[in-house]
Amino acid sequence: MSKPTSIKTSEKVRDRLRVLAEERGTTITELLEELASRELTEAEREQRAVEAARELGLQYTEQVQQAGREAWAKIRAHQGGAVA
Repeated sequence: MSKPTSIKTSEKVRDRLRVLAEERGTTITELLEELASRELTEAEREQRAVEAARELGLQYTEQVQQAGREAWAKIRAHQGGAVA
């Protein structure tokens, strides 16, 4: 098990994390671990895009990369998320 640490945040964020954790029947620590492990890093997203292009028989060019980014931006916009 890793050594515990602390993260500074606003009271508003802390309170929201507490509610989310309670609703899921977990702790804030476990909720943060889940969220952190679920989010991909930029390098992980890029690697998955390369693998997906390969599976589709596409060469992963800058044009393919840009088209993918634009597609995800549109998807996020329709989901109410931030546009990249």
